[in-house]
Amino acid sequence: MSLASIMSSATTGLMAAQTGLRTVSDNIANVNTAGYVRKVVNQAPLVSAGMGVGVDITGISRAADAFLQRASLTARASSAQAGVQADAFDRAQALFGDPSGSNSFFSRLDEVYSAFSAAAGDAASSIQRGAAIDSVTDFLSEASRISTSLKSLATEADARIGAAVDRANQLLSQIDAINTDISRAQVEGRDSTGSENIQGQLIDELSGLMDVSISARPNGGSVIRASDGTVLAGNGGAATLSYVRADGASGEIAVTLPGAGGQTSLRARLTSGEIRGLLDLRDRDLPAVGDQLSEFVTKAVDELNRAHNASSSVPAPTSLTGRNTGLDLASAIGGFTGKTAIGIVGADGILQRQVAIDFDAGTMSVDGGGPTAFTTASFLSTLNTALGALGSASFADGALSLTANGGAGVAVTDDATNPSTKAGKGFSHFFGLNDLVTSAGYPFYDTGLSAASAHGFTTGDTISLRVADADGVRVKDVTVAVPAGAAMQDLLDALNSNTTGVGLYGAFSLDADGAMTFAANAKGSSLSVLNDDTERGAGGPSISELFGVGLAQRSTRAERFEVRADIAANPQKLALATLDLSQALAGKPVLALGDGRGAVRLAQAGDSLAGFDAAGGLAASTMSVSRYASELAGSIARKADAAASRQTVAEAVASEADSRRASAEGVNLDQELISMTTYQQAFNASARLIQASKDMYDTLLTMVR
Repeated sequence: MSLASIMSSATTGLMAAQTGLRTVSDNIANVNTAGYVRKVVNQAPLVSAGMGVGVDITGISRAADAFLQRASLTARASSAQAGVQADAFDRAQALFGDPSGSNSFFSRLDEVYSAFSAAAGDAASSIQRGAAIDSVTDFLSEASRISTSLKSLATEADARIGAAVDRANQLLSQIDAINTDISRAQVEGRDSTGSENIQGQLIDELSGLMDVSISARPNGGSVIRASDGTVLAGNGGAATLSYVRADGASGEIAVTLPGAGGQTSLRARLTSGEIRGLLDLRDRDLPAVGDQLSEFVTKAVDELNRAHNASSSVPAPTSLTGRNTGLDLASAIGGFTGKTAIGIVGADGILQRQVAIDFDAGTMSVDGGGPTAFTTASFLSTLNTALGALGSASFADGALSLTANGGAGVAVTDDATNPSTKAGKGFSHFFGLNDLVTSAGYPFYDTGLSAASAHGFTTGDTISLRVADADGVRVKDVTVAVPAGAAMQDLLDALNSNTTGVGLYGAFSLDADGAMTFAANAKGSSLSVLNDDTERGAGGPSISELFGVGLAQRSTRAERFEVRADIAANPQKLALATLDLSQALAGKPVLALGDGRGAVRLAQAGDSLAGFDAAGGLAASTMSVSRYASELAGSIARKADAAASRQTVAEAVASEADSRRASAEGVNLDQELISMTTYQQAFNASARLIQASKDMYDTLLTMVR
């Protein structure tokens, strides 16, 4: 070996050792830098004409492990998704309070029943009446507060989705831009690990927002792909994400690929990550809790109203005005069975007139006299004739009103052996003539309509529906026009059309009580309303309002209830007595002050069986309101506990994945010190070799002289 070769080997060795020492010093300096991946010097033999002439530095690379990186990114996305969901469910559960505590939401309803039980023992007491009204008001106020707070959580999730999408766009753009720096450095033979570390940190942050996969580019840098392989960055530019909001319907994450002209949906490709977790919260999880709450409150209110409609205040009120049923009178009266009675009662409690209505026979009789036939079309006129000068009946804007004249009052009671009924409600209850609790909307969806009933909606009006799969991904948007056919069956056929309706994805149907439901063909699929311009009569409810179509419509009912204004202002109008028509035969008052039988009904309203619709994961069932309260409390607790468990597991997996990744990619001081010692020794050896070569050169030169 020539002295030149020895000098070359020593020089390259010296340079390699210097490079190694610089690399080790960088690693040690960044031992506590988050996201830093240790650098490794790649060496190869330097060969010339088949002979070794030293060592070559082929490059400086990161000690990155692609498989551990993939595991870490996947775990990070799952942990972020579980984290936002666990936090939201924890906050949602906190809204209801501790079910075992005296101040929880569910204890408020028990206080309502207890207050009416106390009023039953002293029905004439204004204090007891006021306490009962206050307890109902408190229960409804709490229900409204919780429902509003749940909506606020959903609104917060909506805002966070927009912010997360904006941040994802920034990250994709930055990752793509750094690819240029990495490629340039590698082409020029420079150290690109600094840019790669920065890019790695950006990718780690992006993986928390959405699940992505990473692959290396041939010329350096990374290609970012969605879960299905769609390229988001690193191959011709960065994609642009956009959040497409839809009120009352599932939102969309649209993506515009670089160089592409249109948008495609990315939501189906988001299998985990913070954005996916927030989308599920906004579109499914939080509205489901709101739906459960609304179903519970609605049925609790309905049972209180059932008891209150079966009772009367003393003296009887001058008029009874029902709620807006959303129906015309013929549709509202049609379908009733059984018997009911309307009494005109003087201020002294003496019955002045009794109008007995037999819906089975289609007749009315006055004070036990002969029957007079009526039809759905003539019901109002026949009733007014029966009431005569003592009272009147009217129907406007979907509401029935009964009025007594001459300072008397009006009360309604069903027959004890064959009570009137329609959609599971008595005559007064169906029309809400003496409701204790009122609502600004249409919270009760048992319309009593049948397939043969007139649907009443304006022909040509449209409703736009969205069908989404179990993941909330939009499957189909359809717009259905109200058909020319006048029957409910015609409306159902239009909604269920395979071409212009949702027939390919499920079917609408009416149950025995006139409630419209949608059954999806695919498990977990959902239906929401994008827009509803339909109207039942002039100024009447839309299809979605009357039948509660869509989760958004159903989940906000709890916000709209309040104690009837005149009762809230005057506790004496609380109906705690019972119209006892049997007393009229003996000439005794049919209403008596101090009668607490109505209060007993109200106190027992929580024990009466009610039909609950499927809501937020709770199946349709028939049970008492009090039992459903327990089921609801348990359901919310289970959801919160399951979300917390998922978070714990996901965080443990992410921690383990990060730990293993750090053990392979992170800086180990012991290992770096060993490397430093090795490079120092190599440096010293190369330096000594250079010195030896110099000495040999000097000796040769001396010999030549």
